[in-house]
Amino acid sequence: LIELSRDELHTFMTKKDFAALNVTIPYKREVIPYLDHLDEHAKSIGAVNTIVNRDGVLTGYNTDYSGFRYTVEKHGFQISGRKVLVIGNGGAAKAVLAVLRDQKALEIIIVDIVPGDGICTYEEALAKHTDAEVLVNTSPVGMYPKVDATPIDLAPFKKLSAVVDIIYNPSTTKLLAQAKSLHIPSCNGLEMLVAQAYFACQIFLGKSIPEEKITEIYKDIEKGLAKNS
Repeated sequence: LIELSRDELHTFMTKKDFAALNVTIPYKREVIPYLDHLDEHAKSIGAVNTIVNRDGVLTGYNTDYSGFRYTVEKHGFQISGRKVLVIGNGGAAKAVLAVLRDQKALEIIIVDIVPGDGICTYEEALAKHTDAEVLVNTSPVGMYPKVDATPIDLAPFKKLSAVVDIIYNPSTTKLLAQAKSLHIPSCNGLEMLVAQAYFACQIFLGKSIPEEKITEIYKDIEKGLAKNS
C-alpha cells in the first residue's frame, strides 16, 4: 500500500519504480498524463485503475468496467432495452455508465445532489422517472459507518427488475434490504470489487486465470465479513 499526497504523485509516477499497480481514488484521472497508452475502456471512461510498466512504457487500463459488467451478467440482470436510474455522478459512476451504454440501455437517467447538464435531481427522479426498470447506486450513501442512510426510497419504483448497490460494506445496505423486502432481485458491490481485481491480476501476470476464482475469493471474503459482523 503506497499512500501518496498530491505533491508526491509526480515524483512517484516519473520514477516508474514499479512493475504494476492498482490506482484508487482520488488519482484515477490524475495518473493519465503520465501514461504512454490507454486501453479502450480507460480511454472512453477517462479513468484508470490498473497500470503496467513494460520496460518503462506505462499502459493504463480500467478493470472497474469489466468488474461491473461481470456482476450484471453473473446475476442475469437485463440492461438492453431497459430504462436505468444511476444514483451518483462521481468517479465510480463512470465505468458503470460505460457498461450500461455498451449493453444498450434504452435510457439512462443520472441522479445526483450536484446539479449539472443532464443531471436529474432526486425530486425530479421521484416526479418523472419512477418507471425505471433498473437502479444502480454508485454514491457512497449507506456505506459504513453511516449505515442508516439510503440514497432513495424504492417503494415508488414499481417496475424495478434489478437493484445494484456498488457498496460492499455493509454487505446489505439499507437500500438492498428494502429491495429484498420488495422482492426485487439485487446485489452489492463485492463481486465487482473481486472481479475488477481478477481482471487486473490477469493483466499483471500476462496470463489467464480460471473465472471460478472470482466466486471462490468472493465466498471467502463474504464468510469473513459475516464472521466479523
